[in-house]
Amino acid sequence: MALYAALILLAFLFLFPFFLTVRNGLMADRDIIGDQFILFPLPPHWEYLPQTLFDSRDVNILLGLRNSAVVAALQTFFGVLFASMAGYALARVPFRGKSLVLGFILATMLVPGIVLFIPKFVLVAKLGWVNTLQGIVVPEMFSAFNAFMFRQYYLDFPRDMEEAGRVDGLSWTGVYRQLALPNSKGILTALGVLTFISSWNSFLWPLTVGQNEKLWTVQVAVSAYNNTNASYHEIFMSSVIAVVPLVVVFLLFQRWIIEGVKFTGSKG
Repeated sequence: MALYAALILLAFLFLFPFFLTVRNGLMADRDIIGDQFILFPLPPHWEYLPQTLFDSRDVNILLGLRNSAVVAALQTFFGVLFASMAGYALARVPFRGKSLVLGFILATMLVPGIVLFIPKFVLVAKLGWVNTLQGIVVPEMFSAFNAFMFRQYYLDFPRDMEEAGRVDGLSWTGVYRQLALPNSKGILTALGVLTFISSWNSFLWPLTVGQNEKLWTVQVAVSAYNNTNASYHEIFMSSVIAVVPLVVVFLLFQRWIIEGVKFTGSKG
């Protein structure tokens, strides 16, 4: 009983800030800044949702949603694909210096991302990719963590299946493409969802590289309200709009996330 009570309390603490954001997004400005605390907006102003999406004069939140969807989709697809290729090669393909390559990949996980931020930006600037979509997407297409997780998964991949493919004349690339990849749906989906969430929530890199308003992702667009004369409810409603896609993705794929954690925790 005490365990359930603790879980309910923790759930309340985690969900209460989100509830306040939704509440303020549906509440008139005078009630948000009023002296009296109002738990539920009565009546809720549902008209604020389409107003923020389509009629905002300060920030184009709809364009930010589209940009975030494009960036997150590209980074998720190619990021998971490249990580799975690297993970399979490190787990199964024999080549000279494999341990050294694995060591370099693991070493990059020990370096804080902020340390590499300036060198990465200088490289992108020299390539002429500032204020371009590829400048936002390409540098974030590979994850050392995902590659390591795929390696751990493929270490336990059935060798009998691989040997049967090799007997049939498949190369290592063919075994990966026709056998290993199609049988990795659980971990592909799990790491794909986590990559999508991370990409959608990314703020500093899209803000620095995508300086043009037409390239703003939804997180950058939401932050831009602080520099405008937008109303309080519009600021909160934009935050709700930005987080709703993540909630939907998590609810749809939560089973795969759990299975993926189980797979990546298997013995290497």
